[in-house]
Amino acid sequence: MRPDVTKTNKVVITVATTGGLHGKEANPRLPEQPEEIVRAMKECYEGGATIAHIHVRDANGVTSSDLGIYREVLAGIHEQCPGMITQVGNGIGVRYTRGHKLPGEGFSQAERMRLLDLDPRPDMLTVNAGTFHFVHRTTEFLFNNSKAWNTEFIEGCNERHIHNELEVYDLSHIENMLKLKASGVIKGQMHFSLVLGIDGGIPATPQNLMTMVDALPEGSSWQVVCIGKHQVPLSTMVLAMGGNIRMGFEDNVYYRHGQLADSNRQLLDRAVRLCRELDREVANCAEAREIMGIPQRQH
Repeated sequence: MRPDVTKTNKVVITVATTGGLHGKEANPRLPEQPEEIVRAMKECYEGGATIAHIHVRDANGVTSSDLGIYREVLAGIHEQCPGMITQVGNGIGVRYTRGHKLPGEGFSQAERMRLLDLDPRPDMLTVNAGTFHFVHRTTEFLFNNSKAWNTEFIEGCNERHIHNELEVYDLSHIENMLKLKASGVIKGQMHFSLVLGIDGGIPATPQNLMTMVDALPEGSSWQVVCIGKHQVPLSTMVLAMGGNIRMGFEDNVYYRHGQLADSNRQLLDRAVRLCRELDREVANCAEAREIMGIPQRQH
């Protein structure tokens, strides 16, 4: 895909309020319980975010695969954020005790596959586009996303009319998804998230970002997911290239070096200012759905 620094197309902003790794020990303002997550999503929705990227926690703040908790969050977003695109992360996350005092473990493929049965149904489910060693603090595990498993998961999404966000952590992951597109498993428009800066994935550098964008097929939509200190510089670069962006406490709990962010909304407001400084308007929910090829929810 050839980026164009003269493009002024509208920007779709995703907010990832919570994530599946760190909790309130990283930032005490990180939302964990369903009502906290919905409240944070609503604040960002009112500020211009149009995609809600969702992970959930149990009553103790530990990452959870409980469909009942997802149901509570999804229903709350549907009610309080009309038209917002709901997107559930299919990696779910890593189980930690409070404060990360014990090594975590990933969720099984069976638990992840059960996300297909979510009710209410999300607009999107993510696909982690390749297998790699995921490293977070003292935890390292093989994040198993084989082509066979991804094929089964995507076909389940197709049957339920759920769109996919294709999370690519390396160049080979883009090729994995292009092969599934060529074989007819992935249907319709492709939506890529270029994830840079995860330990075990591609490093967050301008050169790597450019290389990944060059590998994307024409006609696809794409955003960048950058971690920590890389988020603002590379997000600004992406905005200049015509792409979309994601922000939120899943990716970065700091507003600037040494200063914890007050809220997800504070990070969103900065993202909106960056868009405007680069003469790119922020898409509303109806426009985001048109850009992404996702129909309005039927109530």
